[in-house]
Amino acid sequence: MNEHFLTEIEIKQFKCFTDFIATGFKRVNLIGGKNNIGKTAFMEACLINVCSKNINAMTTVIHGIKFIRENLNLIETAVNFHSRNLINTNFNYQNFLDATRNYSAKSNLSSTEFCIIEKDATKAYHYKINGHSKIINANNFNVIFERDSTIKFIDNFGWADNDLIEAYQAIQQQDQENNLNAFIKQFDDSIESFKIISNKPQCKTKGEYRDIVEFGDGLRHYISIICALYACKNGYLFVDEIDNGIHYTQLDRLWELLLTLSKKTNTQVFAITHSKEMLESFARVAKKLNEQDISYTTLVKNNQQEILKIQKKSTLVQLKRQQKRLIEKSLNLGNEHWAETFKSPVIDENGQLIGTVGLSRDITAEKIAEEKLKLAASIYECSSEAMLVPLTSITFKSTNHLPET
Repeated sequence: MNEHFLTEIEIKQFKCFTDFIATGFKRVNLIGGKNNIGKTAFMEACLINVCSKNINAMTTVIHGIKFIRENLNLIETAVNFHSRNLINTNFNYQNFLDATRNYSAKSNLSSTEFCIIEKDATKAYHYKINGHSKIINANNFNVIFERDSTIKFIDNFGWADNDLIEAYQAIQQQDQENNLNAFIKQFDDSIESFKIISNKPQCKTKGEYRDIVEFGDGLRHYISIICALYACKNGYLFVDEIDNGIHYTQLDRLWELLLTLSKKTNTQVFAITHSKEMLESFARVAKKLNEQDISYTTLVKNNQQEILKIQKKSTLVQLKRQQKRLIEKSLNLGNEHWAETFKSPVIDENGQLIGTVGLSRDITAEKIAEEKLKLAASIYECSSEAMLVPLTSITFKSTNHLPET
């Protein structure tokens, strides 16, 4: 059922990556790391690989990545990327294609290469897909843009109206309007329904439909992800800044939605975050659902500023079981704090320790309650009178977080 999933990739050359190998991807994959380390570039490399069924499709995705990054404000006015053919455009598409000088990657799905050859004042585009090679002179290069509707990319600025409208068509075709509205109501109970009216995404509240822009980026992002998961049935969804605009109180709801819907639609998801809260939520919800088909990976750099191979965890639950368990006590402003920590080393290719990674849970509340119970027990043993500790006075709170590497 998941034969189409990308499980491993070797990026031989693309942007900041050279001879970079990552393995062990599952149905839902979260990518982490510090700012400007290459998370988006890594996801773009995966996107190009799964999209490149032929020259037209490869040209489309390479062009689209650069176009979206450089011209977000022109997306709806310059070109509709969701049509199969692009005709009579008034901009030079080759400028965007030329921005990617080299791309070479091999995965469990396909081997894909692209480069620009310049020799004797002539320029040509060299494509190689699964061993089939073709060189096209730039002067004779004609573009027919071709996209797979089951592969979607939501960038960190979110979707434009036309992206959301196209994905919503999958909701209609699968008769999922009621489910979509139920998901939205869980996110914001003031929203009665969602529709496309006069070619504009709109939400109904207090009996009146209003443009979705009036409800903030979080709701738009949430609806976009739901529609995308239905549109990407048996395909792929890539989301840059998965928590974009989402309040931290809604993160568990978002992950529960992603994990359950991706399983239902057999969609492989790659998502990027540098939010500790998002990672905590990912671990928490995965454990709640007993979800095993997930991975978390993080990108790190060594002292030479080279991006190291991804440090991968098969699942966060398994990671916690495998790591050494420590109970650590600390003082903060005179108050005692306890943490239950599971740590493991991160080793580079040369066997050098570059940091530690793991899960940590604040157990201060449990420890305080434990001390109260011990005190009550000791008083009871030494006296004919027992000290009663009301259950209502003991509150347990816990959080999970991944320490910085």
